[in-house]
Amino acid sequence: MPSVPWVSISPAAEGKEYLALISYLPLRHFRATPKFFSYTMQTRHQLRTAKGLIGYALDAKLFARKFWTLSVWEDQQSLREFVEQIPHSEVMQRLAPHLGKSQFAQWKVTAAEIPLGWAAAKARLNQP
Repeated sequence: MPSVPWVSISPAAEGKEYLALISYLPLRHFRATPKFFSYTMQTRHQLRTAKGLIGYALDAKLFARKFWTLSVWEDQQSLREFVEQIPHSEVMQRLAPHLGKSQFAQWKVTAAEIPLGWAAAKARLNQP
């Protein structure tokens, strides 16, 4: 799966603060790649109608088995509702045995900062 450039779902209002989230999802083995792609497609379908989502992107380093997601949400509640809904909640349970040490970071952003850049977002992670 190639990287997915920033996808805008809802317009960001000027002067408002939003919640940004980056996740780092390293796969342990190449054999988990087809499952990961299938789960990614399910999650992207869910993202299209997620309440409170401003936008998202995916960075994929396929041969290194490293994947990052980047998203901006209206608030913590919107993010929590997305994470707890099916298919995302089931996907994370099924994918967990195939992942290395995942990492997550959240921070506040303004509309002027959206879309977010990968370099600054990845710097917020403590990854190898």
